[in-house]
Amino acid sequence: MPVREDFLASSDWLAGHLDDEHLRVLDCTVFLRARPEGGPGYLVETGEAEWLGGHIPGSIYADLHNDLSDRSSALRFMMPPAAQFETAMGSYGVGNDSKVVLYDRAGNMWAARVWWMLRAFGFDNARVLDGGWKRWTDDGHPVETGPVGRAPGRFTVVPRPRLIASRDEVLELVRSGDACIVNALNGAQFRGEVAPYGRPGRIAGSVHVPAIGDAGVVDPRTQTFGSVEEILARFIEAGAEPDRRLIAYCGGGIAASSTAFAAVMAGFRDVAVYDA
Repeated sequence: MPVREDFLASSDWLAGHLDDEHLRVLDCTVFLRARPEGGPGYLVETGEAEWLGGHIPGSIYADLHNDLSDRSSALRFMMPPAAQFETAMGSYGVGNDSKVVLYDRAGNMWAARVWWMLRAFGFDNARVLDGGWKRWTDDGHPVETGPVGRAPGRFTVVPRPRLIASRDEVLELVRSGDACIVNALNGAQFRGEVAPYGRPGRIAGSVHVPAIGDAGVVDPRTQTFGSVEEILARFIEAGAEPDRRLIAYCGGGIAASSTAFAAVMAGFRDVAVYDA
């Protein structure tokens, strides 16, 4: 059984290691706002203003919307080209020898997305702050405000393409049934009762393990992940098997990254995120 602490950092652990010269803490927050005129989709707002107003000491804001998404794509949050990701991580002070802790203010999904991207680009020494900003502040740990400077890091990308699934691969797997396709959205979206991303419904044959909620991998009240045993049981109950390929998806690859992160933590060995 995997060790939970290899994937998650507690707030107390992080508070005790803020002076580690190799530690890099990244605030990955993005906000999705409802459109004032209604209609499908969301307005995207970075979390940089909130970061400036208060953040974990020494943390850098990682701009997922602008720096870490493919600028040439009409779809939001697509994986960026390797060179773009390499440059962005270096600008945040992340190098090949860094230890990275990722957090956000919205249930760990954005932090998990950056964790998944790091892993897909060959970097394994990253953890998600369990409970995120909520847990950090609830536990009374220190907060600072204003900009933070970091010397650039030397970050080298080593792509792992199997960790990112394309549309064509997902279409083939729908036909063949050779993988478990997991929807990470909430229950109403999975059932097709609401359609914030356009057409209602789900990918044919997909099962449901939401990123957050009472049946999800993250507790919405504490914003912490369940135990490895609890998470594994949820995947198995949904019909996923640890030795079978698993593809997680959602509306833009964010909630899917949290569900995929949880699957790897629970011992699934062949997991991918359907990009965007």
